[in-house]
Amino acid sequence: MATKIRLARGGSKKRPHYAIVVADSRMPRDGRFLEKLGTYNPLLAKDSEDRVKMNMERVQYWLDQGAQPTDRIQRFLEAAGVREKAARANMRKAQPGKKAVERAKQRAEKAEAAAAE
Repeated sequence: MATKIRLARGGSKKRPHYAIVVADSRMPRDGRFLEKLGTYNPLLAKDSEDRVKMNMERVQYWLDQGAQPTDRIQRFLEAAGVREKAARANMRKAQPGKKAVERAKQRAEKAEAAAAE
């Protein structure tokens, strides 16, 4: 059975609260899970201790059993010092497109010409 350590959403509309769970990868996000390992409350301050709570012994047990953490859980584990920081692919989504680069170049040329006059 392929297991994942992932988030299961709870809470009401616009007030999310997540449980960190181990679940079969074929189960729905908020569906059946094998064990609850902790909680994540994104509404709390980033430096708050209560933002992410995990039972690290059980997390390590499930990782040893072959459970794959999702990207968000992987980041939590890196912050806790359980896993080494993995290199992530920067997909260059923040970079402007070709037309935006051309427009910026034209604006710079116009500004240069205006400054030269």
